[in-house]
Amino acid sequence: MDDKHEKLTLLGRFRKFLKVNLIAGLLFLTPIAATFFLLRLTIGWLDQILLIIPSKFRPENFLPFPVPGLGLIILFFVLLFSGVFVRNYLGHKLVSLWERIIDYIPIVNKIYTAVKQLIDTIAKGTARDFKRVVLIEYPKENIFAMAYVTGIAMGELQEKTKRKMINVYVPTTPNPTSGFYLMVPEDETIPLDMTVEESFKLLMSGGIITPENKRTKGGS
Repeated sequence: MDDKHEKLTLLGRFRKFLKVNLIAGLLFLTPIAATFFLLRLTIGWLDQILLIIPSKFRPENFLPFPVPGLGLIILFFVLLFSGVFVRNYLGHKLVSLWERIIDYIPIVNKIYTAVKQLIDTIAKGTARDFKRVVLIEYPKENIFAMAYVTGIAMGELQEKTKRKMINVYVPTTPNPTSGFYLMVPEDETIPLDMTVEESFKLLMSGGIITPENKRTKGGS
C-alpha cells in the first residue's frame, strides 16, 4: 500500500513538474516567437512596396542576392523625403489643398481625419497636455471609465457648484483623440498610477495591453 501511495505521489510530482515547466516555457517562448513572426510578416509586407517599381528597375535585377527588408529601407527614405517635402512652402500648400479635397469626400474624410488625429497625438506628444489619469463612474453608477484630468474648474463653472470640481476628458477607443468633456467632483475620482502614455496603449488596444501595477511591482 505504501509503495502504491509513493508511486502515486511521484506521478503527481512528475505531472506537476511537467505542467509548471511547460507553462513557464510557453510563457517565455510565445512572446519571442510572436515577435519574430510579426517582424517577419511586417518586413515581408514592406518588401511588397518593391512591386510598385517597374520590373526592369527592381533591385533583384542588379543585386546578386535578395536583400530582406529592402522595402523597409526604401520606406525609410520615402518617409524622409516626404517629410522634407511637406515642410517646405510648396509642400505645405499642396497638403492643404489635398486636405480640402478630402473634406468633400463622404466617409473617406471621416477615416482620414481620425487616422490623422491619432498619428498627430502619438507623434507630437499631445498626450502631455493631460495632467494625470483617473477613473470616474461613467456613464452610470458601478460602471467605470478612464479619464484624463485637464485642469481645475474655475470661474462661473466652479461658482455654480457646491463642491470642488475638476475638468476631465473621457476618450473613446481606439481613437483617444475623440471623447467627452466632463466636470466631476474631485473627491469622486479614483487616481491611477499609470502614466498618460501607458493609458494610451490601453485605450488603443481596447484593453488588451494593460500596464503593470507599479505599486505591486515595487512591493514584490
